[in-house]
Amino acid sequence: MEHAISGAEARQMPLDSDPSRDDRDLRARAEAVAAVAAKHADAVDRAARFPDEALAAMREQRLLGIMLPAALGGEGATLSEIVDICYRLGQACSSAAMIYAMHQACVACVLRHAHDSAWHETFLRRIAAEQMLLASSTTEGQAGGNVRSSAAPVERTAAGIQLDRAATVVSYGEQADAIITTARRSAVSAASDQVLVSFLKSDCVLKPTSGWDTLGMRGTCSSGFNLLATGSADQVLPEPYETIHKYSMVPVSHLAWAGVWAGIAAGAVERARAFVRRAARQNNGTLPPGAPHFTTATGSLQSLRGLIATSVRSFEQNADNPRVLASMDFQAKLNLTKVQASELAVGIVLDAMRACGLSGYRNDSDVSVGRHLRDVLSSPIMINNDRIMTNLATTALLTAVPPFLSE
Repeated sequence: MEHAISGAEARQMPLDSDPSRDDRDLRARAEAVAAVAAKHADAVDRAARFPDEALAAMREQRLLGIMLPAALGGEGATLSEIVDICYRLGQACSSAAMIYAMHQACVACVLRHAHDSAWHETFLRRIAAEQMLLASSTTEGQAGGNVRSSAAPVERTAAGIQLDRAATVVSYGEQADAIITTARRSAVSAASDQVLVSFLKSDCVLKPTSGWDTLGMRGTCSSGFNLLATGSADQVLPEPYETIHKYSMVPVSHLAWAGVWAGIAAGAVERARAFVRRAARQNNGTLPPGAPHFTTATGSLQSLRGLIATSVRSFEQNADNPRVLASMDFQAKLNLTKVQASELAVGIVLDAMRACGLSGYRNDSDVSVGRHLRDVLSSPIMINNDRIMTNLATTALLTAVPPFLSE
């Protein structure tokens, strides 16, 4: 092959931008997708349908493979750029933005941990060339949101491998071109001894087991399925999922999701801004009673953006440093970023609604933030904040409090 993926190179490639690429062009492409997504956002929400138009626009603008390096047909986009796109799409259509964020987390996991796998190199090239959409399957059966536990094992067969998995949630599973799933390494392995496997759509049979009639994020179509997949042993990523989880899945997912939630919050703030301005014009410059909530929302949005930017910068600076990435302190900070970002985003949208008063509460108003609120309320329960905080409490018990501020 003309280019084999080494471990160190794969970990660093997402952070190496193509110097020939114009960042303004990337922003313009993201804006074009956002415009399409915004046009259909209400219809997607009402019908709880997949945002087909937004995905078509992503493919047209070739945004699905931009994280891949130029050697694999991509553009070497940084995580900062990916999070920026998630933010812009979040302002337009929460479901489309979340689908994009989850796809990019899958791409990062495969790219950073494929190493010298010839099968996965071909797979990555196809993602860029064909603009394939990747979905993840990490929740299963009674384990629920405990993504570090798998029940279904990878079974070795005469033809290769097989996986029969009770996947309680597979976001946009029916629309995806491939599914990246966790699994127990073997039938005799512990539940925590996991691998990550890439299955093409043609490898999978999805039997629906539950629907997706939810308060918000309705367009992600996160139904439950029984997943029966077959393939070759080469489709199992060479590194254990424990490593992938720490180095890629947690940081990229949490930071991309945070970008989406911040985008939802920003969209709500813009509606509040429009309401306050209009009310002031109609009342000879007198601000409406909810104006203080607009001020609070604006300040909180600045804090949220700063929190995410700092966390993304920290990850990018340490992305090729396994010792730092695996440390309890770094993992705790990433998890706290997820918790803080989700809680802040919910508060911002609530403040935006209160700034708009009844107009923001109504579904038939041009400044309605009802959809924004319903969508952002998913953020504390995507990898439940209570679960994260309980786990962090255990970690905190093992960590001594520094005696001085300078340490």
